Amino acid sequence: MNVVILTRVSKESQSYERQIDDLRVYAFNKNYSIIGEFNEKISGAAKNEDRLALNDLNEFLETQQVNKILIWELSRLGRSTLEVLKSLEIFHEKGISLYVHNYNIETLNEDGSINPMAQMMVTLLAEFSRAERCAIQQRLASGYRKHIDSGKKVGRILGLKMGNSQLLEKHKEIVKYLKKGRSIRETALIVGKSTRTVLKVKKACHA
Repeated sequence: MNVVILTRVSKESQSYERQIDDLRVYAFNKNYSIIGEFNEKISGAAKNEDRLALNDLNEFLETQQVNKILIWELSRLGRSTLEVLKSLEIFHEKGISLYVHNYNIETLNEDGSINPMAQMMVTLLAEFSRAERCAIQQRLASGYRKHIDSGKKVGRILGLKMGNSQLLEKHKEIVKYLKKGRSIRETALIVGKSTRTVLKVKKACHA
């Protein structure tokens, strides 16, 4: 049985090695063949359309025979319940089951039919993840406002967007290589930045 692994962490300082190791062990114990691994470092708040690893995975599924996709936990698949369910629909249309490691659930039965209990759990877990992320953002925003109200100085906080001109000025090297026709991945490797940063700069160039 052919499987692929999809992992994600939110920060450059974090490692997805634990996710990969756990999923590799699971695949080995099940005698699955891992034919692809898609790993990325990008915020959980990013839209799925901006996630290079997930987009690469979807392209991979167009040409390869895959039976299962292994993820460590559900938030690795999308930032919102709708995005998770959209990805799930794409997988199911291709007859591909999703395995969620931390809950040990699969979305398709052995005969390829949808597992209704797993489908319900996926929907609930995705909604819980979305609600938790919203709560964290609200706490951060509240803390920031209190900090400002107390008269303290702050720098740019997480979630406060930099203007396009500032972004382009800060990342001149990225702009240079993009204008030379380098791909996002090539540029990221050359300048030592994440693909997410390069993607943001590329969007700013065309804004």
